[in-house]
Amino acid sequence: MQALTYHGSKDVRVENVPDPKIQEADDIILRVTATAICGSDLHLYRGKIPQVRDGDIFGHEFMGIVEEVGGAVTSVKKGDRVIVPFVIACGSCFFCAMNLHAACETTNTGRGAILNKKQIPPGAALFGYSHLYGGVPGGQAEYVRVPKANVGPFKIPDGLDDEKVLFLTDILPTGYQAVVNAGIKAGSSVAIYGAGPVGLMAAASARFLGAEKIFMVDHNQYRLDFAREHYGAVPINFDEIEDPAEAIIEQTEGYRGVDAAIDAVGFEAKGSTVETVLTTLKIEASSGKALRQCIAAVRRGGVVSVPGVYAGFIHGFLFGDAFDKGITFKMGQTHVHPFLPELLEQIIQGNLRPEIIISHRLALKDAAEGYRIFNEKEEECRKVILRPQI
Repeated sequence: MQALTYHGSKDVRVENVPDPKIQEADDIILRVTATAICGSDLHLYRGKIPQVRDGDIFGHEFMGIVEEVGGAVTSVKKGDRVIVPFVIACGSCFFCAMNLHAACETTNTGRGAILNKKQIPPGAALFGYSHLYGGVPGGQAEYVRVPKANVGPFKIPDGLDDEKVLFLTDILPTGYQAVVNAGIKAGSSVAIYGAGPVGLMAAASARFLGAEKIFMVDHNQYRLDFAREHYGAVPINFDEIEDPAEAIIEQTEGYRGVDAAIDAVGFEAKGSTVETVLTTLKIEASSGKALRQCIAAVRRGGVVSVPGVYAGFIHGFLFGDAFDKGITFKMGQTHVHPFLPELLEQIIQGNLRPEIIISHRLALKDAAEGYRIFNEKEEECRKVILRPQI
């Protein structure tokens, strides 16, 4: 089959690789009908995530048709049309039983700390996201093996185009969880840092849940314009406004700040000169610029919600400021599975339209060019989807 594979920083190629095979009794083989390039895939593309190896197949946003089922699979059958959450969860461990599927104790054999000669459970495996997260081949391919198929694959009704439901695999539940974690409700105010796909899905979710005022911070004006047009966001371009948090506070009642701030940027935020040097020298792993802005923009007693990916040590966390303001932090990988029935219903009813952020539709064979365009933000790129059958 053809698949998108990694060969070094900014070197990805579509090439022929062996077809996937059933390995466990609860596996399925999926024929991919649509897949997407995620903003977090760009961390891999840029060589920023450890334990990515030559030949690794990327892609954790994908859907398709069940082609083959293992002997223990009972929840889906050949011919079913499904989306697949990017988190691989067993559904029965301590954390899965609490609907914390991203913390699944059983699926990730790729990492984990050792304490008193015993391994601490490492959190769930992810599709196509390095050997740090299990080394499971991803779905930017013609076919993909899906483990734990009695838990992950989620059936999609006939009549809904792939584009309407594809983002149930990651960015829609990720944006939605970020907003739920932020406590957004009718009348709330929120500042969202990062107008990429997750930030836009957070804006859509915040508007759906009744947020009164949404501030969107980015430096790509075309993305800010999109957020303003479709979600009624107040755009703040940090190339033009030196301190976005200050500008946000000035537009809130009593100069208190917003009820919640969402960091949809993560560890590759453009930081200070000191941070740039430290990350280049690998003395620290993440820039704290976006996180510091969130701490500054949120009101006392507010919430900072972090769906953006972070790794390792952060310079200048400003914990004292967070303590003084009594801020609550909520963060982490998305527990996709429990959100799916509710979000699918909202898509069916037309209350959520995740497909409107798609800007580029390419054949799988052109995936490397899709990565380049997305990474360089050319052609006003917001989101790239790939079709193996084109």
